[in-house]
Amino acid sequence: MRLYLLALNPTDSVTEGFLPAAARLGLDVTVLTDQPDAHRAAYPAAEIPAVEILGCDVRDFRAVITRISTHHRPDAVFTNSDHLQTQAALAAAYFGLPGKDWRATLRTKDKAEMRRRLAAAGVDCVWSAELTEAAALDAPYPCVVKPNEGVASEDVVLVENAEELVTRAKEILDRRPGAVLVVEEYLPGELYTLETLGDDTTRHVLGGFHTELSPPPYFVEESLTFVPAHPEPVVARVLEQLDALGVGFGACHTEFVVQAGRARIIEVNYRAIGDQCDLLLARLLEMPLFEHVLRTHLGEPLPADLGARHDGAARLEYPCADRAGTLVDAPAATELTVDGVHLTYRPLRAVGERHELYRTNRDYLGVLRATGTDQSTVDRVSAEFLAARRWEIRP
Repeated sequence: MRLYLLALNPTDSVTEGFLPAAARLGLDVTVLTDQPDAHRAAYPAAEIPAVEILGCDVRDFRAVITRISTHHRPDAVFTNSDHLQTQAALAAAYFGLPGKDWRATLRTKDKAEMRRRLAAAGVDCVWSAELTEAAALDAPYPCVVKPNEGVASEDVVLVENAEELVTRAKEILDRRPGAVLVVEEYLPGELYTLETLGDDTTRHVLGGFHTELSPPPYFVEESLTFVPAHPEPVVARVLEQLDALGVGFGACHTEFVVQAGRARIIEVNYRAIGDQCDLLLARLLEMPLFEHVLRTHLGEPLPADLGARHDGAARLEYPCADRAGTLVDAPAATELTVDGVHLTYRPLRAVGERHELYRTNRDYLGVLRATGTDQSTVDRVSAEFLAARRWEIRP
């Protein structure tokens, strides 16, 4: 069976998750990407055998359909990229294959359209407006300004008044000529996620995370703690909003806050959670998460019981750069077990690299994944591990 996987740059989710899962399922894989050289360099042949990589303008669904039509017959078209969900959905629909509804992928990618859809369905109403140029708005300050189709907290910032909105909007538009910005009501509260996996008839809730953010005005995710089960009314309200968007097939990662017991969606990423959280989730739940996702796109129903482990505790930590400069000292990749807690540390920036300060996840120096059975022990061991390591950045 032939799986077409659409991708931009290589990611850990694909390299360490979906491609090894495809190999275990015995699938022939063709990666369609606009960065073929980067993908050829990223895939170790011993771990990911026989992956075919073809150049393609994957942002254009017509180019994707043409490339597939002139190659092997597809059995599934899949992507885990935020930017390519609609293209993959349209291609799957064109070939009569299982996949996400392209209208749902568009609603979740377009943040302003998501707000309009939720308001029209009567499930949540958040003040929002779109900007194509730096201009003052009569908005409910403080509010958040961000690219309408952005990801990973890139250019997401809290503004306190109209003057600050104009300044921040100009800065973002200077970096992103032609972009559309969305300005929306700030939803205060603790940030959580809900991770779901579904097929055409069944939707499983896998749990979620509690996310700790950097201080305002930015929204960098600095650490996440696993939440095995959110309160039932909270989950029900999030699922109600996902239903209004038409979201349910395959993997979905939803961010929300809780205000007076009421869940309000911040954004919906219609794919598996990233930044190595999906790798941690698969290990923590002791289930073939990536295989399950791929099977849905092959038209196979999910089992009624995923067989997920329910007694796990976990934490992810992202050591972040606090200044621009060159990384001159940092710990190497490590894997060990301490007091029953399994630790996996992976560097995300090489020693010798120079970077600006981005105020996004591009500031991550590494990621620590910790899994165990007792949350306080997981937290303690994680803190001790990080305290014993050193990251040095010189101007």
